[in-house]
Amino acid sequence: MPLRYLTAGESHGPGMLAILEGMPAGLKINPENINHQLQRRQRGYGAGPRMKIERDRVLIQSGVLEGRTTGAPIALTILNKDHEKWKEKDIPPMTAPRPGHADLAGVLKYGYKDLRPSLERASARETSARVAVGSLCREFLNEFGIQLGGYVTSLGRVTAPLSEMPLSDRAQRAEESEVRCPDPATARKMVAEIEAVIEARDTLGGVIEVFALGLPPGLGSHVHWDRRLEARLGAAVLGVQAMKGVEIGNAFANTKRPGTGVQDQIRLEGQDLVRESNRAGGLEGGMTNGEPLLLRAAMKPIASTLTPQKTVDLFTGQESHTEYERSDFCPVPRAVPILEAVVAFVLADALLEKLGGDSLAEIKPRFEKLKRAKLADIQLDNQEHRWWQKQV
Repeated sequence: MPLRYLTAGESHGPGMLAILEGMPAGLKINPENINHQLQRRQRGYGAGPRMKIERDRVLIQSGVLEGRTTGAPIALTILNKDHEKWKEKDIPPMTAPRPGHADLAGVLKYGYKDLRPSLERASARETSARVAVGSLCREFLNEFGIQLGGYVTSLGRVTAPLSEMPLSDRAQRAEESEVRCPDPATARKMVAEIEAVIEARDTLGGVIEVFALGLPPGLGSHVHWDRRLEARLGAAVLGVQAMKGVEIGNAFANTKRPGTGVQDQIRLEGQDLVRESNRAGGLEGGMTNGEPLLLRAAMKPIASTLTPQKTVDLFTGQESHTEYERSDFCPVPRAVPILEAVVAFVLADALLEKLGGDSLAEIKPRFEKLKRAKLADIQLDNQEHRWWQKQV
């Protein structure tokens, strides 16, 4: 069964909900590991005041007994503490849409009588549920030695020089930084950049990298567009609020090189097929090739700014200015665990698609038998083949 999940809830409603279906039985689950990921999502320089209110913790309501998954749907709840300030109160009307938000498009699509329903559901508060789901998927991937990490490579005009730093070191060092940048000198410049944007009553975007180590070759497929892992990862990443671009490997830099300078040439070391580089980011033809998976996401500066922007009051029909809704000045550091979570879901789904099985005990032996990038795992017959026969 493929993995799938749904989230529900509004930004200022009672809480956020998620249901994850398809997780095999027997996976050990520690709620504190989920809570750790939720807390990571709340940390980061440039976060708004709401993160001082919420203390996210998960309540597992089904699908886990005696600390292990049962194979049934897993229901997760994260309460909104800020709900206490909103429940059973008359909320002033919201009639002036904010540029860059779902306000105007949402009211045109659904015919709301107020703009707030779009805001409530489109809010990045929803990502707390996705982080909880992604944490379960990380636990599954960990069982197979697959590790994920992420970090910030640029904020505004500041870019970190990371080319010589191993991927695993980047993630570890990033967690020691309040802007989740592995390079301390660059991190200090990023803090200054955020301070400047706060002073200017504005917001700041940036670029996040996410990697996965230990993936076997052959996850995904080349046979249909929607099975290609690039497509699935791209959809997951771009489905996160404020993400406007994604690249696998050195996609954009590769456009400036000739073909001979882009491909990851193959060599033989003993019986192992190895690559001289990883410009493809671990994916070829829609499938993992055994190299580390590496992707980057571009997060725009979010649209909630202290500085008012031009708009139109849809009730009066008069030009107006936006009113500020409490938000982050720079959510990029906080978005790192969110992107890790959505990538973890896609990879866990692709691994289950490859292996099949209803329990961890059934799946693990199949994983051990997967082919690797070794000559002994490949059996070509070196014979002529008549691929297309004459049809009557």
